[in-house]
Amino acid sequence: MLDAFAKVVSQADARGEYLSSSQLDALSAMVADGNKRMDIVNRITGNASTIVANAARSLFDEQPQLIAPGGNAYTNRRMAACLRDMEIILRYVTYAMFAGDASVLDDRCLNGLRETYLALGTPGASVAVGVQKMKDAAIAIANDRNNITPGDCSNLIAELGGYFDRAASAVA
Repeated sequence: MLDAFAKVVSQADARGEYLSSSQLDALSAMVADGNKRMDIVNRITGNASTIVANAARSLFDEQPQLIAPGGNAYTNRRMAACLRDMEIILRYVTYAMFAGDASVLDDRCLNGLRETYLALGTPGASVAVGVQKMKDAAIAIANDRNNITPGDCSNLIAELGGYFDRAASAVA
């Protein structure tokens, strides 16, 4: 896993080039947004249990067949596995957000996840809906202007949404 800085430097080094002005500008912008990025990650992390629980509750309200006898989240063990998976996806989204790079999300969480769900008979489309519900909740929390570093966060919110979208499409 490389953070955004290491990734840019290693790519330039592999080409035997200096960093370009646009690369330096992008890294400078990332540093300037560092406190806002950390505020977003801290808010999501501090509310992770609520985000996961509410997303799962909403998912099961919309798709009650999942928790009915024979459903993929029926029995306490299966329900716990579902909540665990949602929490893991959320955690890796926050890692990607903090690093400013999706490689940790891809490498450590999403690669092979669809195949695993197919093998287990887990409905990927339902997991994707759960991820989208976590996205909505996380963005609402991140957009709350109380006790957060002032400034425009629209690019960071779009980045956060992109990580959730990446996770949802990886399992669908």
